[in-house]
Amino acid sequence: MATSSSDPVVSIDNVRKEYQLGGTVTALDGVDLLFEPGSYTAVMGPSGSGKSTLLNLVGALDTPTSGDVIVAGENVATLSETERAALRGTRIGFIFQTFNLMPRLTAVENVALPLMFAEWTRSRRRERAESLLTDVGLGNRFDHLPKELSGGQRQRVAIARALSSDPELILADEPTGNVDTETGTEIMSLLRDANDRGNAVLLVTHERRIAEHADRIVNVRDGVVEGIEQVEHTTPAETEVGAVGTGAGQGATEERR
Repeated sequence: MATSSSDPVVSIDNVRKEYQLGGTVTALDGVDLLFEPGSYTAVMGPSGSGKSTLLNLVGALDTPTSGDVIVAGENVATLSETERAALRGTRIGFIFQTFNLMPRLTAVENVALPLMFAEWTRSRRRERAESLLTDVGLGNRFDHLPKELSGGQRQRVAIARALSSDPELILADEPTGNVDTETGTEIMSLLRDANDRGNAVLLVTHERRIAEHADRIVNVRDGVVEGIEQVEHTTPAETEVGAVGTGAGQGATEERR
């Protein structure tokens, strides 16, 4: 069942996730969240807070102990493994910290891989992959293997792969963790571009400066949502106005008084 434009792309209702690790470990405890179509959300928290568990549930890589996780209109817990794989392949795009590219496939072949779930022809898959790789600045790296690419280039391939099926939702797990600061800024710009084109983005990070690229930050700790905050982004026009006269810093201070 496909989502309509008014339905949340992800609905998490009273979700609890437990693991048996020499005893019961509660990774998530009664979490409720909604992710709207075209939204950009960062989930932020320290190691062990439950943010990676949340990402795995939303990505249909795992199922909740109790509660409901609805992704693109599908209840993850009621799907078979084959159905969950199809959901991951067609409705969700993944970007991992460690890239997770197939080492023996070229950049084009890696990007085209998810389109096999949609039964695209080989020529259409390659055309789509080449277009996306060009968009992320790798128009001259189509037939390179991952080992022939830098870390930043591999992450760009991963982003192109995540976009290949034009999914409702893109999941990014610490996408700048294995690249330098400059490349990380470029990666975040590509994610913003994807969001501006209508893809919902869910970003998991432990870094505040990365989380602030999103429009909303969900703070989690010890398996519960501690709070949700909206991020105000300054537009270029606002920056220019703030810089006129007494100076941007003083103007901003006076604005808050």
